Amino acid sequence: MSNAIDSVFTLRPATIEDTPTILHCIEELAAYERIDDQCVATDALLKASLFGPDPVAEVTLGFSGDDVAGFALWFRSFSTLLSRPGIYLEDLFVFEQFRGRGLGRLFLSSLARTAVERGYGRVEWAVLTWNTNALAFYDSIGAAPLRDWTTYRLTGDAMASLTGGEAGPRK
Repeated sequence: MSNAIDSVFTLRPATIEDTPTILHCIEELAAYERIDDQCVATDALLKASLFGPDPVAEVTLGFSGDDVAGFALWFRSFSTLLSRPGIYLEDLFVFEQFRGRGLGRLFLSSLARTAVERGYGRVEWAVLTWNTNALAFYDSIGAAPLRDWTTYRLTGDAMASLTGGEAGPRK
């Protein structure tokens, strides 16, 4: 089914040749989220993680003509209660000049379609509390915030301390 949004934007799975484009998207996302000082992604790390012998995530790229307009990076998760896999959307980023034109909806529609086709139980993601535009968009498509949950993260020195060893690469 095609509509006006579909004719403006195209989506496709990323390939190893897209690694510099993916890195550019990640760097722009980090700047937007005000955490560019934490971004340690490199071409080599992305190639190994996304296209190596044990890929851990998938990337969908969005284009307006030949111009990259955004990306979605996601991976398979698992729900104990549903006893089925799901999709965890790690990052969805649309470049500023393309926002508000339907690309975010197209990305999420594509991920939902993938989840349904693969028999997955859900699509989940996190959003920064200050990103009011994203919050309003997610509400508009019927996504439900999980108000009873708090996300925790263990990295770097805290992870090393818990294991009694040295800190590995920061993520």
